[in-house]
Amino acid sequence: MPAKKRCQLQSETPCNSAVLRIVGECPHCRSQFCGTHRLPEHHNCNHLEDCRQAAFDRNKAKLESERTVASKMTMA
Repeated sequence: MPAKKRCQLQSETPCNSAVLRIVGECPHCRSQFCGTHRLPEHHNCNHLEDCRQAAFDRNKAKLESERTVASKMTMA
């Protein structure tokens, strides 16, 4: 029986918890984490700032595409 994969948290006190199968891999740094450290904010992801910038850019593009333009009304 293969050994369980352990959380790859890099800190002063390493985590020894088992990795989550489905959602344990960080999509940004590709490391595997337990339920407590699976979010980029919780494992000090190296790519966290890139992730935030990408989310900001996606939101900006979405809001700009939904922008409404008021039609000019002419007074007779």
